Amino acid sequence: MTEAERPPSRPGPSLQYLSGYPAELLARVDTLLAQGSLLDTLTRRHGPPHSMRTDGALYGYVSDIKGRFMRSAVPLSRIAYDNKLHVVRNALGMHSVVSRVQGGRLKAKREIRIAGLFREVPEPLLRMIVVHELAHLKERMHDRAFYALCRHMEPAYDQLEFDARLWLTAVEAQAARPAGGPAAGSG
Repeated sequence: MTEAERPPSRPGPSLQYLSGYPAELLARVDTLLAQGSLLDTLTRRHGPPHSMRTDGALYGYVSDIKGRFMRSAVPLSRIAYDNKLHVVRNALGMHSVVSRVQGGRLKAKREIRIAGLFREVPEPLLRMIVVHELAHLKERMHDRAFYALCRHMEPAYDQLEFDARLWLTAVEAQAARPAGGPAAGSG
């Protein structure tokens, strides 16, 4: 393919987290990104970053939500932030079952790991990721029952998922901005 045949590259930051959304909505996101006000908009909507910075604080937070909505679900042996998760697996959260042999028996332990970048988000966005991973304890696939369970635990789940995608887009745009350019958080 020659240079003339190649389609023009899209200016500005990547909107990879927003694929599948309507063009009008993407145009509004592009405008907020160009103005450098997307992070400010999300902060006004959801508040400042949460205070659960340690694995212990995250464990307590997840356990509270699980106790409120999923008391009969299998217990979790580990809940932690994982700084490599987003980069390595392109995932924001992960539930896993770790099987270990104890004596003559096979014992399964369940874990939830949340991408380390969620240490810096407003609490509602962290709650969305936690609800998503907890829902996987009952529903493995992303199907209608899975999303119904997410909405049961967090009625604003759909809006929070979209806002988490916006937050990721804004953070990526801020990181890609050259030094001295307008900050993605100012506006």
